[in-house]
Amino acid sequence: MTLGFQEDTMATHTPPATQAPTDTDGHDHAGHGYITEKDAYLKRLKRIEGQARGLQRMVEEDKYCIDILTQVSAMTKALQAVAMGLLEDHLSHCVVDAAVAGGPEADAKIKEATDAIARLVRS
Repeated sequence: MTLGFQEDTMATHTPPATQAPTDTDGHDHAGHGYITEKDAYLKRLKRIEGQARGLQRMVEEDKYCIDILTQVSAMTKALQAVAMGLLEDHLSHCVVDAAVAGGPEADAKIKEATDAIARLVRS
């Protein structure tokens, strides 16, 4: 599933050569898979933040339950779309790069992606 960000992330991915940031788990990255779409993700997340504030306002104003639930559903779908985009970017960038390199890093990335997918399926 693509969010209209980058149609073919695997074919167009070129990691930046000048930086190698480390994430919170100590993994080195030449750049996160979502980096080329960072602004689009931030825009979507700000929209979701606005939806959350709208939901809060609806409850404060004692709006009809079904109307609130409809907005919760819309917000949930928006979050799921962000999650799927991030997952797609991770698979086509971080996992592919690790698989090409091989070794224990490849196994770790596949396990990490599998665990993330399991969390998304449960949510």
